[in-house]
Amino acid sequence: MKIGIAGFAGSGKSTVFHWLTGAKPDPAASQRGQVAVAKVPDERLTWLSNHFKPKKTTPTTIEFLDTPGLVPNEQRDNPRRLGILRDAFGLVVVLNGYSESDLASQLSRFRFECVFADLEIVTNRIGKLEDQLKKAKPAKQKEADQAEMALLQRVEASLKSEQAAASLGLREDEEKAIRSFQLLTLKREFVLVNIGDDGIGKPLPADLLKLAPNALAVPAKLEMELEELSEADRQAFMADLGLKGFARDEALRAVHAGMGQQVFFTVGEDECRAWGIPKGADAVVGASQIHTDLAQGFVRAEVVGYDDFRKVGSMKEAKSKGVYRLEGKTYIVTDGDIMHILAST
Repeated sequence: MKIGIAGFAGSGKSTVFHWLTGAKPDPAASQRGQVAVAKVPDERLTWLSNHFKPKKTTPTTIEFLDTPGLVPNEQRDNPRRLGILRDAFGLVVVLNGYSESDLASQLSRFRFECVFADLEIVTNRIGKLEDQLKKAKPAKQKEADQAEMALLQRVEASLKSEQAAASLGLREDEEKAIRSFQLLTLKREFVLVNIGDDGIGKPLPADLLKLAPNALAVPAKLEMELEELSEADRQAFMADLGLKGFARDEALRAVHAGMGQQVFFTVGEDECRAWGIPKGADAVVGASQIHTDLAQGFVRAEVVGYDDFRKVGSMKEAKSKGVYRLEGKTYIVTDGDIMHILAST
């Protein structure tokens, strides 16, 4: 899952990229985007690994894409900069919380830039469709073009009123029909407010939380500086600042969940692994995360919830205590499920 990190120049988004992934920003890649992977920490996977003592432990991951910062009121180049994000699954929007006070306005400006960039793409496509519809074509093709035109005109109207395409509440088939345009305003969004020392412990403004209820404040640069100190000095500084722990792990988990994802686990002596899966997905989708053959030959899933397994301590006890289940193709995976997929070969 690739997540784009975006924001205005000076917001500290490249610092956030470094903080989340451990990869230093590469100036040579600043205009085309830089990719690095972060492991999503999960205390449940740690416990399972300690319990099974496997040869390998594999957490779920997020691939982050750092992109060029947007320039305020620069409507010529910002669409190009945003274009790098189009193949990303979702967006992490970094707001400058250390030198700007109006965070809600900053987020609104960013969203407007996305709307403007999407409008350019949609308008261009509508123009091409108008030309196509003037030409003689088979009735079936003409009907398909007219249906696409009607859908895009609805999207265009929303964008012209400065509303995201997501505000239309498109049906699944409608989203699929325009998926190739990779509209930014249809992507999931998570807001990180990059704060300085003076912002630690302070609540985020109510007007920002109205726009982004799950927004999270993170002292990215400070945490990286603290990591370079000795343990004793680090603890002393953290005590002075009122920091009980680092925010990085929480941020990674929050971003993962904010993208509509959850995890299930596979366990054993060879490997304990966390697999990312969309919330609401069924067992067959879970099987496909492991291997396409398991999805195609899916027979059933052996399932035990993490909390239940931790209480009973073994699969044998899970069966005897009645918390072990056999589930079919339509079973909706729950966050924390331990699953073993049985498939025909």
